[in-house]
Order: sequence, then C-alpha cells, then structure tokens
Amino acid sequence: MITKKGLLKTKKTPKKRRSFCQTIKKGWVFYDTPINTTAEESVATWTELRLFLTELAQKPRGTIGAFQQKATAISKKVMALNENLPIQFDKPQIKSRISTLITKVRLLDLYIHLDVISDKKVVHLIAEINNELASLQRQMDKIVEKSKIPVEEGESELMKMMDAARAIPDSSPTMIDPNTPRVE
Repeated sequence: MITKKGLLKTKKTPKKRRSFCQTIKKGWVFYDTPINTTAEESVATWTELRLFLTELAQKPRGTIGAFQQKATAISKKVMALNENLPIQFDKPQIKSRISTLITKVRLLDLYIHLDVISDKKVVHLIAEINNELASLQRQMDKIVEKSKIPVEEGESELMKMMDAARAIPDSSPTMIDPNTPRVE
C-alpha cells in the first residue's frame, strides 16, 4: 500500500532529476580549446592531450546516466596524459599539474556516480578542472618560453658544477669515534 508520503516522494523525484540535470547541463562547460599557442602546438603533436580535449568538448545528453558515462570516459582519457609526455614537457612542474588534473577529474567521476549527487559539488569540480587545465597550459607555455632564452657562454659548465648528483661525496667522518686516541 502506498502512503501519501511515499506518493509525494515519487512525484518529487522526477522533478529533482530534471532540475539536477538542468543544473549540471548549465555547469558542464569545460575549457576544451587551447588557451595559448604552445597548447595549440602541443595538441597537434601530443595525441593524448588532443583526445582528452576532444572528449571534454563532447557534451552529454540530458540524463544522469549520460553524464555518468561521460565522466567515466573523461576519467579514462585524463589517465592517458601521463603515459606519453612529450620530452620537453617531461618535467616535475607538468607532472604535478597533470596529477592534480587527474585527481579533480577522478573526483568528478566519483561524485557523479554517488547515490545522492550534489549538483553544486559537481559544478564546482568542473570549475576546478577548468582551473587546473588552464594552469597546465600556462606551465607548458612557461617551459617553452624559457627554452627560447639563449644560454650564455660558460653557463652550461656552471650548471654542471652545481649539479648535486655529480658532487664528490664528503669523506670526512661525521661522528668522532670515542675509542680513538686523542692528543690533549
């Protein structure tokens, strides 16, 4: 037997789903185009980045299931960014930004698959993903700009001398052995 309370609950659910889908649909806007020339050039050569941005550009249809499938697809594509980094971008600064981007996208995938989905949280995560994506592209631009600066005469030798891996290890004893004789 269905009570009045249960009947009201079932009537509210489709309305909630529609408003949820509308909120998510409005907030599902990703920065799917490169923001600078370096990112544009990278999209041409870095296949994983191009596939990730293409996946972001495709907007799902208005059902919760479609948004969940899209979040899963985006999550798979972002994981591939770490696999084949271009040599010039194989640096800790880029890797850390990719890791942060992966974390945000995986969080989106997690939150959208929960039983009770917070549409505000999903829209907030989309904004955070956009910020991380812009940060990654700006860092790529910085690396390219720094690589264009010419090396001064003798700078490469100085950098080799400052390399800690090439340093001669300190062979002086760090602790004084109490059993060694001392002259007083």
